[in-house]
Amino acid sequence: MKRNARNLSVWTALCGKRVLLTGTTGFLAKVVLEKLIRAVPDVDRVILPIRRGRGSDSARERFEREVATSSVFDKLRAENPDYLERFFNERIECITAEVTEPNFGLSAGKFVELATRVDVVINAAASVDFREPLDQALAINALSLHHITSLARAADVPLIQISTCYVNGYNRGEMREQMVHPAGAAITRHRDGYYDVEGLICKLQHKIEQVKASFSEPKLRDRKLTELGIREANRYGWNDTYTFTKWMGEQLAMRGMQGRALSIVRPAIIESTLQEPTAGWVEGVKVADAIILAYARGKTDFFPAKPDGVIDIIPADLVANSIIMATAEALMEPTQHRIYQCSSSLGNPVRIGEVIGLLQEECKRNWRSYDRLFLSEPTHDFRVVNHTSFHLAMAAMHAGVSLWSGARRLLGRQGESRSLEKLRTTQTLAVTFSFYTLPRYRFHNTRLLALAERFSPEEKALFPVDARLISWPDYLCRVHMAGLNRYALRGKGAAPAVSTVEATLDAALPAPQAVP
Repeated sequence: MKRNARNLSVWTALCGKRVLLTGTTGFLAKVVLEKLIRAVPDVDRVILPIRRGRGSDSARERFEREVATSSVFDKLRAENPDYLERFFNERIECITAEVTEPNFGLSAGKFVELATRVDVVINAAASVDFREPLDQALAINALSLHHITSLARAADVPLIQISTCYVNGYNRGEMREQMVHPAGAAITRHRDGYYDVEGLICKLQHKIEQVKASFSEPKLRDRKLTELGIREANRYGWNDTYTFTKWMGEQLAMRGMQGRALSIVRPAIIESTLQEPTAGWVEGVKVADAIILAYARGKTDFFPAKPDGVIDIIPADLVANSIIMATAEALMEPTQHRIYQCSSSLGNPVRIGEVIGLLQEECKRNWRSYDRLFLSEPTHDFRVVNHTSFHLAMAAMHAGVSLWSGARRLLGRQGESRSLEKLRTTQTLAVTFSFYTLPRYRFHNTRLLALAERFSPEEKALFPVDARLISWPDYLCRVHMAGLNRYALRGKGAAPAVSTVEATLDAALPAPQAVP
């Protein structure tokens, strides 16, 4: 690959710069923040807008409680604790702010003053709940871009917008690092290239208000808003509310940053870190992990998927490095809009059947090593079936379970049977995640790899982005399973809490809905 005439440098670009980073109470932004602190020591300041917490906690109080204590900083705590403490105290600036509100909820004067102290904006704030009420997903994933681009324009600085490869929705085939066209109902395209989503947003907001006017009970209202979001996403060409609203966020970012520097970074399915700050670091339950958790506790044993389909998994540290490289480029060459995809399916594809086989073999061979996942040795196999077979099996199971549940009630037995619990868990997993295990496209990342080539060999090694570094058997079995057990299911106290898995799984899954 030919090297471009002008080389780039993370250290040069970010030296003395003030980086505004959103979303640091979430998973990915923590990995970005840790890498900036550890690998870019000459960055001047990192500004963190954090919403006020429960009990009116300030941004700084939330940072100290939810971010600074994170295990993502364990490597720095062990190797350079004084430096980490100084950085937190002197170069982390926390602002009590809300990105979903105009001016971030600040006065006009404070918002303008904030803009004078920012050199680049990295927006990693998002709701990654695939089935969130439409009003909430729309606010954080789309409408917040009005306010974020307003800040970037006022500061006259680049914006790095973190999106997802799955904004490609129901499209099929080779998905390149370019604008995504809707696969469903028509949406007007602006002459400048992006899609004009303001009219669509007005329609969605009108429907949201109709639902809110019709349903006053909070849980029922949220369920109706969730159903509305899924219907509208499907109508326009997306599987779920998350990807639909993230696509709208891309359009608003392109509109708001017309004539200014904008880089959109789209990761695929983000899972635990490959190498840094430690192999396997993860926070919360990701797409594949909910299925692993359900299998570990005997709550499901089959799932709809294409065994020969390629699933696009990317470790979080490769994503963070991609973001940092894109940020350096935008600072050194702030002249255009760019799109990068951080993915594995082009250069290092792994098939779903291989992933399941590797994980199942690891679980059966080393289940005792995963004390927070398994209470006993797994004896059942996990199978994948095609969509048609899955629906037939679910219908047969539902009929059988209904008869058994009726018999239990006649005998006076209370509570939900284990069979019904397995049926509901399997159904919910399928509704939530099956789109991602029935792949219909491959994500290209050639532009991202070309970007990496513009950095020195030293920086390219320090900020790796290439998925060809991954050995899938080693990553899935040794790295990811250990990280899931150690970090995602981390219990309080010396011994792991037995209820941790159950609580984590319950939190990861929305209320069961009909399989589409």
